[in-house]
Amino acid sequence: MDINVTGFRIGHASDFKGLTGCTVVLCEDGAVAAMDLRGTASGSRQLDSLYPIHLAEKAQAVLLAGGSGFGLQAADGVVRYLEERQKGFAVGVGVVPLVPTAVVFDLLLGDAKARPTPEMGYQACVEARTQALAEGSVGVGTGTKVGNIGGVMRAMKGGFGLARLSGRDGLEIFAAVVVNSFGDVRDYRTGEILAGVRGDAHSMTLADSNSLLLNEVIPTPPLFQNTTLAVVGTNARLSKVEATKVAQMAMNGVIKSISPALTTYDGDILFVLATGELCVDLNRIGYLGELAVAEAVQRAVKLADGFGVLPAYRDLKRN
Repeated sequence: MDINVTGFRIGHASDFKGLTGCTVVLCEDGAVAAMDLRGTASGSRQLDSLYPIHLAEKAQAVLLAGGSGFGLQAADGVVRYLEERQKGFAVGVGVVPLVPTAVVFDLLLGDAKARPTPEMGYQACVEARTQALAEGSVGVGTGTKVGNIGGVMRAMKGGFGLARLSGRDGLEIFAAVVVNSFGDVRDYRTGEILAGVRGDAHSMTLADSNSLLLNEVIPTPPLFQNTTLAVVGTNARLSKVEATKVAQMAMNGVIKSISPALTTYDGDILFVLATGELCVDLNRIGYLGELAVAEAVQRAVKLADGFGVLPAYRDLKRN
């Protein structure tokens, strides 16, 4: 997919042997940055810079990484890439690149010792572009899964997805999402389950996470292995307070397409980046962000590859 939103590029670095990776959303010249953090099992770095009262208004990138807390180190590579190009928050003696980072837990599918490194973060920046962007089991989506309520053996493959929407007035919005959810992914238009927990480790029949939750058929811990992360980028002009509101509204795209969402076992975070080219009604930006996020969630699982480890959406449709 192409994003073609001025000021943004997206790049992946993938470890297809260890089944992990990272994805960077670059906005090198800076974009007003905010977030909505709903998850209670999140792993992150430099999110304080996104609070409305923080001195710094803009970020130069957002990094999404696998590896759980170990993957946070990949941000060092993104910071190095930006510093080499003198992109960051000016501090008199140079610049400090601001790179809010969040991670997903992907240590169970591949090699648990394989984690995104600073070199991979740097590589993702080098590979960043606006056209022909890969989706599915790539970058941060390489080792993700969905329907984790039943444990890894009953889950299905998650992934990374993109969606882009445009307005007649020149408004551009894209959503970049990695899905590694406790709940099932549903078609936000029809409610149909697209991918999620299966009846058992050998079944290709979906069991419905909501039914399991209502009937208290939940496996014993560990369950802290889930997170959906999203980045919404736009050419709209927003203050940090306004961007925070857009993030809150766009989070509805996660709620519409993943069920159950925002559980105690998920670390869901949605980032907003705005380059400030166009004045547009705040509510329209938030609603379009919601639609883009919901569409990107669906694309993440529809384009996923199970690598012979877990079934993916494409495998269900063949049975």
